[in-house]
Amino acid sequence: MIQFSNSPNLQFSNSRPPAVPVALAGSAAFLNLYATQPLLPLLARTFHASPFQVGLTVTAPTVAVAVAAPFVGRLADRVGLQRVIVAAAFVLAAAAALAATSASLGQLIGWRFVQGIVTPGVFACTVAYVYEMWPPERAGRAMAVYITGTILGGFLGRVLTGVIASRADWRLSFAVIAAIAFGIAIVLWRFLPDERRLGRPTLAAPRVEPRERVRDLFRNRPLVATYAIGFCVLFTNVAMFTYVTFHLAAPPYSLGTAALGWLFIVYLVGAVATAMSGAWIDAYGHRAGLASAMTIGAAGALLTLIPSISAIVAGLALSSTGVFIAQTTASSYIGTVTATDRALAVGLYSTFYYAGGSAGGSAPAPFWNAAGWPGCVALVVLVQLTGAAIALTSWTGAPHRATAAARPLP
Repeated sequence: MIQFSNSPNLQFSNSRPPAVPVALAGSAAFLNLYATQPLLPLLARTFHASPFQVGLTVTAPTVAVAVAAPFVGRLADRVGLQRVIVAAAFVLAAAAALAATSASLGQLIGWRFVQGIVTPGVFACTVAYVYEMWPPERAGRAMAVYITGTILGGFLGRVLTGVIASRADWRLSFAVIAAIAFGIAIVLWRFLPDERRLGRPTLAAPRVEPRERVRDLFRNRPLVATYAIGFCVLFTNVAMFTYVTFHLAAPPYSLGTAALGWLFIVYLVGAVATAMSGAWIDAYGHRAGLASAMTIGAAGALLTLIPSISAIVAGLALSSTGVFIAQTTASSYIGTVTATDRALAVGLYSTFYYAGGSAGGSAPAPFWNAAGWPGCVALVVLVQLTGAAIALTSWTGAPHRATAAARPLP
């Protein structure tokens, strides 16, 4: 059921919430999460560690996200989405600063785990925030703004760590990221509207036990399918961009740390495509959006098999674009199949999504050891095709053609 605040100080407003803070929230979530990817060969040399061991700097935070995400919804129910987003953004910045003090690989992995614990406070709550503040027929466009922010944050974090570590020290790269993260947190604190102060209608949580709420969500077949798709989406992205660094750091390419950091400039291609994809998803439906995204991603993965830097970069651009559009599609679909408990539904989605990221950081290891980069690509393409098949067979729902065409971007 829908309920409005009973406070006399709160009045419902039809004003649109600003889109820029939502994009910045996305940036805050992903600025830190994968920042060590371009550093993996450097960290392996520095700490005399294996690819699997340094890969834990990517796997640990994603495991932490998967563990913590289901609990975010209950916290947001009590204190509000905006407050959780802002608090989590400040803790993320503090953890990045503490990661810069790490004297061993184990300490770095530990602080990375802490970052993962608080990341759902930004990720899950911002997705739920979009559905509280935007009408369903424009949710795809609003979600595209958020996903674009995540792309830009992920790009900036990776490039900065790669470039700074190549010229100074990897610890300094974390200090710089921490400073940027604090700046974003301050902006969110000042300019992200409190959904309750604006008097927006909020979806009341059912008066049932948490276990019953979770059980009800898992009875929703399209929602469960979305969880499986989320697993596939992040699996492919983490697998591609983790193991391609080892592929390109080895002969005949022998790229350095800075070059590996700049490799993530391909994310900007995905940012542009994702920003334009929201209206297309609203107009033509989620199944078409997901199938198209996974096809683009698989084509990009296969293109990286050509032994040419230009072809590999082009393939990574296509692969990342497919992943980002798929994430926009899956995230926006959640709101169309859940009428209540959206924060909890998104939290559970985050669990499966980041579980996929954790698997993507470790599962390709035997494929890499057995067949090198072609083995990793084969695994990625298989997972992408699986995600597309799940969407085509399990997703339902009609697109908002008229409303999507009539309304401008938020």
